[in-house]
Order: sequence, then C-alpha cells, then structure tokens
Amino acid sequence: MQVRGKAGTIRPKPMGQFAGSAVYSYVWPTSLDSAGVGFGSKQGILALAVTFHPDFDDAADGGANRHVWHPHWVVLVPDDACGKGSLKVKDIPAGTTPKVPATWPKVPLLIDSPTYPTTLATDTVEVRVPAPVIGATAGVKFDGVTSALKVNANLHAPLLCISNVFDVASGDLSLPGTIAR
Repeated sequence: MQVRGKAGTIRPKPMGQFAGSAVYSYVWPTSLDSAGVGFGSKQGILALAVTFHPDFDDAADGGANRHVWHPHWVVLVPDDACGKGSLKVKDIPAGTTPKVPATWPKVPLLIDSPTYPTTLATDTVEVRVPAPVIGATAGVKFDGVTSALKVNANLHAPLLCISNVFDVASGDLSLPGTIAR
C-alpha cells in the first residue's frame, strides 16, 4: 500500500489501559473467503491489516507486539452499535468455539496474529504473505484503507469497532484491485 507521508509515523497515543484504547491500521479488505486463512467459511469480510496499538499485546501465544506495527487477518462485519453503517472486527460470543487459525491470539474476536514479514518504509506498507497460506489468488479483489479502531470502554461486544476511516483507496470500498496471478 502506498500512503501519503511517511508510513507508520502517525500512531495512537497510549492511554495506559485496554478499555477505550485506540488501534491505527492499514487494511486490505479482500474478496477471499475467511476459511482461506483458518476461520470458518463465509464469516464476513476477510481483511489483512497492519496495526499499531500501544496499550495491549495481541500476538499469538502471548508474545509482545504493542511496540511495533504488525500484521493480522481480521473478519469484518457490519454492526450499527459501532455507528450507523459501521464495521467491527467480528466478536466471538461467550460460550462458543468458532474455527480459528493456529495463531489466533485467544481474544474474543475473529482475528489472527501471523508473523508475516512486515515493512513500513518511506511511503509504503508491505506485508509478505506466503503463497501457500491463501492458495490460488488469481481474481481475488481488494482495496486499501487507513483507519482507526477503538476498544469498547466497557469491554463488551462490540469489542473492537472501526471508529474512523481516514482514507479509502477506491473512495467507495468497491474492491477494485485484482490479483492477476
């Protein structure tokens, strides 16, 4: 993703707590099925995100990642509780055990914490997803979004809402990009 300015220099300010904290992100919503990366099928919009959040860690197996930009797969779904027409990272209701990837960080969200090589340099954000992870990609559609998310201050569903969209590459989230091979 190419951005205006220097990629990764704008970060949320630390709040000192998880509840109400902010997440900044570079996101690629895709037309891939959520099952392609280890979630159940047809769970919502599968997006690759590169995030920064100074108030909590969400790496797989309890690792630390609050101090660096890092990748996630997230499943996005609409939820008017986040604002009319807004999206959130899909919550996992208490008592349910949906299919999740091996690198799921054990939080009540459909989120994955893979360790793909991620680079933010000058005006570019790059994530190298190994080809076998998502299989055939010809014809997959995508878009590019910069956004902020907010953790619910009450720590209840919806837990993680998209609170501000800074820019959408297409202007309308129509997924105009297509992978050719």
